[in-house]
Amino acid sequence: MTATVPQLQLYDTRRRAVFPFEPLVPGQVGMYSCGPTVYAPQHLGNMRSQLTPDLLRRVLLASGLDVTSVTNVTDVGHLTDDADDGDDKVEAAARREGRTAAEITAFFTEQWATDRRRLGCLEPDVLPRAAAHIPQQIEMIRVLEAQGHTYRIDDGVYFDVATFPAYADFAGLDLDALQATGRVEHVDDKRQPADFALWKLSPPGTMRLQEWDSPWGRGFPGWHIECSAMATQYLGDRFDIHTGGVDHVRVHHTNEVAQSECALGVHPWVGWWVHNEFLDLAGEKLSKSKGHTLVVDDLVARGIEPLAFRYFFLQAHYRQQQSFTFDLVAAAGTALRRLTLHAVAARDDVGGDATAGDSSRTEPLRAAFWDALADDLNAPRALSVVSTVVRSPELTAADRWSLLADFDRVLAFGLADAVVPSGSDESAEDPEVAALLAAREEARATRDFASADRIRDELAARGLEVIDTPAGPQARRRDGAENP
Repeated sequence: MTATVPQLQLYDTRRRAVFPFEPLVPGQVGMYSCGPTVYAPQHLGNMRSQLTPDLLRRVLLASGLDVTSVTNVTDVGHLTDDADDGDDKVEAAARREGRTAAEITAFFTEQWATDRRRLGCLEPDVLPRAAAHIPQQIEMIRVLEAQGHTYRIDDGVYFDVATFPAYADFAGLDLDALQATGRVEHVDDKRQPADFALWKLSPPGTMRLQEWDSPWGRGFPGWHIECSAMATQYLGDRFDIHTGGVDHVRVHHTNEVAQSECALGVHPWVGWWVHNEFLDLAGEKLSKSKGHTLVVDDLVARGIEPLAFRYFFLQAHYRQQQSFTFDLVAAAGTALRRLTLHAVAARDDVGGDATAGDSSRTEPLRAAFWDALADDLNAPRALSVVSTVVRSPELTAADRWSLLADFDRVLAFGLADAVVPSGSDESAEDPEVAALLAAREEARATRDFASADRIRDELAARGLEVIDTPAGPQARRRDGAENP
């Protein structure tokens, strides 16, 4: 049994408020997500910007909507400075590694795609590469030029923000203050500090790894025009949702809005802008440029399954910064294993039948779960409902599996095919561990939670985690933990 998902209430960055989501075409949703710049490994912070649209897409699909998902791959044009200065990131990486640009982009695109799959993300319906859409980008620049929105200086063709009076509105920018932001450092001859490159010309006497002929000379596209051209190619002149990291708001997405609304003659170009906040590492955002390149393989090397990171992601709201530590992700892995144990036990008890269960018991919990997600994707609140389902003694196995199978449409933990996590119950072989577990249960029964926590910590010091299973508590060795 599945519930009717309430109408989604979704925050829109442009309007700075939550609004009921209504697609432009009833029953159909077009969604564009900023994907990777494939010059280096995509770190765990980048993965948060993939998990957010995946959660949103799954909620929309659960609502019965037909979703077309487009995620781009930036394989040219993203400079090392948002001020339109510096080298192209892909070019720089290729030269540094002594490889071709095609080799660099193919390698890191596959790393990103593989990690998305390991985190339970659905495949994009369309995965366009910027370098394969140069004609579309040139055409959009030609339209802007014909409308009087561009000018040329020695290093390329630029968008004149003075021709778009609403430029500052999207991000609430103070244009007078932009001179001090560093966005224009080393770029001479701009008319306004916020003007941005549409087409960069190759320096005289040099040959780049990636360059194309254009009406303005041989060169390559600016980063921002790529997304506008590709989104329009696959979703039309207007579409419903555009996602990305919050760091894109002030520059990349502001510039996308300006050039798209001018070239296409529309407003708003996008109905909802959905931005996820940073993943924080020791108080600062993860950044490839700062050497913080923690990737999914780093979790695996510590014995943490990739889906633990998905569970960890769901523990915080997408619009809140989330602090990362390996211990926090390992703890999420423990919670996921507990959930899997209960789900597998319930599933196998009813032979996989998710249609059974008593609606008088299941429907209030089902409604609470979907109400949470319909409230601007409140995943932490939805997870609290999952915990109630797992722990409630009032639910039968049929009730539990009916709910968990339904919820997993968005949780994406693969519960329908899951197997019991490996690792034996050490209390069955170690009388001392068994005694500690029994003492913990007695403490919990008398509501002496301080003693119960102390015993749990003692077991943790031995490399054991307490997992409350349908058959009772067990002490299993943590992933990566060795016998003392």
